[in-house]
Amino acid sequence: MGGLISSGTIEQVRAASDIVDVIGAYVPLKRAGANFTGLCPFHKEKTPSFNVNPQKQIFHCFGCHKGGDVFTFVKEYENIGFTDAVRRLAERAHIVIEVDNQPGRQEERHLKDRLLDLHEQITKRWQTALVNDGGGQMARDYLAKRGVSPEAVELFRIGYAPDAWDDTVNWAKSKDYELTLLEQSGLVVKKEGSDHHYDRFRGRLMFPICDEQGRVIGFSGRILSGDEKTAKYVNSPESAIFTKGKVLFGLDKAKEAARAADSIIICEGQLDMIACFMAGVKNIVAPQGTALTGNHAGILRRYADEVVLCFDSDNAGQNAMVRSLDSLLAAKLSIRVATVPAPHDPDSYIKEFGGPAFAELIAKARGFFDYYLDRLCATNDLTTDKGRRAVVKAMSDAVHKTGSDVLVDTYAQKTALRLGVGAEAARQEFKKATRESFTDEEEAETTESVPRPPQQECWLLRLLLETDDFVEWIEAHLELDWITHRTVREIVSTRLSAHADNSWTGVAAWLSDNEDPSRQSLITEILADNRPLVEPAVILQGSPTKDGLLKILRDKWIERCLALLNQKTVHPDTPEDEQHELIMQAQRLRTMKKQPLAAKGDS
Repeated sequence: MGGLISSGTIEQVRAASDIVDVIGAYVPLKRAGANFTGLCPFHKEKTPSFNVNPQKQIFHCFGCHKGGDVFTFVKEYENIGFTDAVRRLAERAHIVIEVDNQPGRQEERHLKDRLLDLHEQITKRWQTALVNDGGGQMARDYLAKRGVSPEAVELFRIGYAPDAWDDTVNWAKSKDYELTLLEQSGLVVKKEGSDHHYDRFRGRLMFPICDEQGRVIGFSGRILSGDEKTAKYVNSPESAIFTKGKVLFGLDKAKEAARAADSIIICEGQLDMIACFMAGVKNIVAPQGTALTGNHAGILRRYADEVVLCFDSDNAGQNAMVRSLDSLLAAKLSIRVATVPAPHDPDSYIKEFGGPAFAELIAKARGFFDYYLDRLCATNDLTTDKGRRAVVKAMSDAVHKTGSDVLVDTYAQKTALRLGVGAEAARQEFKKATRESFTDEEEAETTESVPRPPQQECWLLRLLLETDDFVEWIEAHLELDWITHRTVREIVSTRLSAHADNSWTGVAAWLSDNEDPSRQSLITEILADNRPLVEPAVILQGSPTKDGLLKILRDKWIERCLALLNQKTVHPDTPEDEQHELIMQAQRLRTMKKQPLAAKGDS
């Protein structure tokens, strides 16, 4: 779980990182009885639903259902990996990190550290070249022409790569960087069939690409000359620190504004993003030289519940918006579309009309499906049957991806209005299109939404997680098949296994080993219940006048089995000899239900 960091060090860091102190440095907390509450930092709310439990060293939000331990909080708030969260808390506690000697892992970490250092130093080199290099005049003129202010140049660390085949090669040699490291970074390219290297970026305006923590991990270089045979932009290839499908340009600077607004704008290019940010619209990012991916959408979902797409008004830009729908909906993001009037892009629009006008354009952005219906009607001939069928099918396919019956019905009516047909006819066409489009597998996934666990199963979890007193008794008497909720069954099974092999060290430590968000949310929600456990042994094992939890779970399981046996027994295709066996099985179950709960293996 900890990667390079030893388990002993992880526990040392955990013990030194009181969750109330750590979270209190990010979020104002107020004492509420034995716990602390505050406004959740992970979603917008006016009434505090965020709960921190100092005794159990966990947090849980009853609004967005996010929960976990101190490492989970730092991971989610800072949007970093587990290892980085441990390192950050270790630095806070002045603990020296000890690492495991796993083959190849230290070398991998060392390579990433060297690449990060190399990218930081070459960024400074190119910043200096932009200011001082004689050949950089063309870059300075270009920035002035595009209206990029000196403040923006400094904030985004824009630089200039000199127009030479070996400038970076010679610079690296003077700084004692190995050329193999530069190859791995993508800054230089090895000439095929020789030992010579040449610079990837030459005579270009350089935009550093940063990760969410603001560390330079790659570059995008824009050509300054008018050579039509040369690519307008050249980006760093993927490396040990840079995966373009997981990076959004400007997110390190936009994330706090996005979190505050609970909305994030997506534009197409770096200069658009920079222009918007400098004009005061700070919750804006740009995909890095690739279409919007599922990874991008997942990252965006950490900071906001809504995205506003603001792509160029040409066909390429509009098609890119439509292609992004699946990834954004899969991340459960709300989507609006801001249309910049042709021939403008966000950069040119701001220069002509100003930042407040652009902010107003964003504020008036329409819902995605209203935009999409307009686009479909504009790109299909509504006077033909073919065009009208195309609009209905495309709208139905798109809106059904939301899983919302309300939205499906709303846009069936809106589509009917645009096509001049009755609303009921459009509803029927939407249903027909859906049956044709959805596979059996997709339908199964749609119906597999996990409900909340039954109350008895929640109490069982609480008894298992809050105390060790009943673990052995539960293990001796419980059959996992009695538990209906899949996540509860998985947690109970893992908890009992941890007890059996003596690996249980407490809930907070266990949460770090359970990265599944649904598990973490369920565990922290149940443990955030402050109602006292009055006579927990009676709750679990029962009394002469009251059934205990496990007997209730067993009897409900028996009822489910009896119902299934009855269905099979009365089925006309069931052979007579099999019917007799089914009746005998049912009789045995009814007898079992009349008996008290016994340990497994007892007669």
